[in-house]
Amino acid sequence: MMKKRMHRIAKALAFCLVVAPAPTWAGAPSPFHGAHPEFQETGFLNRTVDLHGATYRFQVYLPEDFRRDDRRQWPVILFLHGRGERGGEGMWQTQVGLPSAVRDHPERWPFIIVMPQCPQLHYWTDPDMMTMALAALDQETIEFHADTSRTYLTALSLGGYGAWELARTYPKRWAAIALAASGIFWSYAPERWHEVATLPGEYAHAIGRTPIWLFHGSDDPVVPVREDELMYAALKASGGHVRYWVYQNLKHDCWFRAFNESDLPRWLLAHRVDPKQEPAPFAERLVIPLHPPALHLTPAQLESFAGEYADEHGALAVTIFRQGDQLYEKGIHGEITELAAESLATLFYPNGSSMTRIAVERDPEGHITELVLRDDRHEERWERMRLDSRIHSQPE
Repeated sequence: MMKKRMHRIAKALAFCLVVAPAPTWAGAPSPFHGAHPEFQETGFLNRTVDLHGATYRFQVYLPEDFRRDDRRQWPVILFLHGRGERGGEGMWQTQVGLPSAVRDHPERWPFIIVMPQCPQLHYWTDPDMMTMALAALDQETIEFHADTSRTYLTALSLGGYGAWELARTYPKRWAAIALAASGIFWSYAPERWHEVATLPGEYAHAIGRTPIWLFHGSDDPVVPVREDELMYAALKASGGHVRYWVYQNLKHDCWFRAFNESDLPRWLLAHRVDPKQEPAPFAERLVIPLHPPALHLTPAQLESFAGEYADEHGALAVTIFRQGDQLYEKGIHGEITELAAESLATLFYPNGSSMTRIAVERDPEGHITELVLRDDRHEERWERMRLDSRIHSQPE
């Protein structure tokens, strides 16, 4: 009995020796060594900064092709979040504004991005919070060898209050500044409005010609659009360099449009700190409609869009139909959405996203062959179904 038991144990040990991987130890090559010889951690990374005995958690974003050892000098952005993202976990500030836009379109943002977090019960205008934000920026600038002549300041809402303070205090540090739903009249310090006649001019004089791009929703109930109107007027009057875009019918969260403007990162990169060449005076104020004006179509033109359209697999995707002088889209689950024409070649959703368009493709005779849905992130093609294909596609 004992011999049989020992025999089974010996067989089990022999089996383990056969199937177990070779051991590794210090100095011995791992079987996986070299699988990613040039691996570099990128994306959103957890970071900390120590200041006056306190440790603050924050995030830094490194573009996918960042490498520590190539000594390339990257442009760097400091981003200050809004009131709702305050905390101590160091990550919530990556949910809205610029970090969200980077997730949607990383190819647009070849920047190191430093994203400190303001603790609860504090404001970015607190001197210690501004010091903490700059300490995080300095730390990451040194570690990741960022280009100090291409250092940019961005912010939204509550972060905009702090950004204006940083812009006024350190105007020569920033190559360019982009702010959404911001102002200099802090909601927690209403007495600042008593200085409405002088305060905007003081900021404009201190900032000088540092390029600034302001974004604001026309219907903002939190930070009144008047705040940016006053700063735009002051910067223009002082010979500053300012762009100001007002988004019609948007409320406080205009930053989802602002940071998704494809021209914004290019505009930032067009500027750098150069003591020998100051930007020229410039002032631009634009009102950006939420949707384009709808083109009035004749009944025949409306009817030309009507039909069933299939996805790339041949399955019914949408049905377009006319009702009176309106055009509608019916989805596969029965949901009905109004459509409007920006032109005979482009449709849009007047009650939907301002960034979604439907391109209309036609054959040489002018008949619609395909619709191409495009938003800020993807594209779908819907081929117009012929009558015979519609018959064959019906379930038996």
